[in-house]
Amino acid sequence: MNERTVTVDGIAVTDFGGAGRPMVALHGSFGRASIFDGLARELAGRARIVAPDQRGHGYTGRADSYASDDFVGDAAGVIERLGLAPVVVFGHSHGGITAYRLAARHPELVSALVIEDVGPVMRPPEIARPILDVRGWPAEASTKNQLAEAIRSRGVPDPGYFMQSAEPADGGWRLLFDWDDMMAVQAGGVGDWWEEWLGSTCPALVLRGEHSTLLPAELAARMIARRPGSRLVEFAGAGHWIHDDDPAGVARAVAGFLGELGLSPGRSA
Repeated sequence: MNERTVTVDGIAVTDFGGAGRPMVALHGSFGRASIFDGLARELAGRARIVAPDQRGHGYTGRADSYASDDFVGDAAGVIERLGLAPVVVFGHSHGGITAYRLAARHPELVSALVIEDVGPVMRPPEIARPILDVRGWPAEASTKNQLAEAIRSRGVPDPGYFMQSAEPADGGWRLLFDWDDMMAVQAGGVGDWWEEWLGSTCPALVLRGEHSTLLPAELAARMIARRPGSRLVEFAGAGHWIHDDDPAGVARAVAGFLGELGLSPGRSA
């Protein structure tokens, strides 16, 4: 793979390169494009992942607004500017909400959807804890281990996902996002999104981890039953970050789905 990063209207976009059908990948809250490193390697030759650092995340700057519509508009702009449409869009968690809302609002941009571990409802009582309260959490420390321990002390047994957004800075380590911004990002994803999940007709693959806290089994079943052209793949033993827990399994499911689509590959970014 020949990975490269470009900037599109202020948004840092990583093109993991290589052969295969282009697939735009949208990370979740607290994430960044590089969380798809492993998936890009697993799908090498079958899919070429193009992933933005979404507003407020990674190397893309902070923003004044983190409403769901803002993320949809950003994704649409990246796809249009890079000439990828219509393209398969993969979305994890908050990125999954953005993906299916994008398909409903801009069907000309999206040829198919892969939704990882998020449903059409993100609010109580269906989802007991749609927002993780991270106000006042540590943003920097002298060492990487100290930063990880500081996050662990907030009740996170495995801070690995957050630490994927950590980097050296000024003799220490810092996170590439602001915790208060992440509260706003999460709040923007809270709601009832049934109308927009049902608002597109392109093929859709939904991935669910057995131990998911954000996509209960009953909700996933209704999600598939109500939308023609959708199907569900469940991953035994996996949690919310299925692409980390079972990267080979996710790659097999996605590669099989892409193979069934019979779509012509998009243009290079």
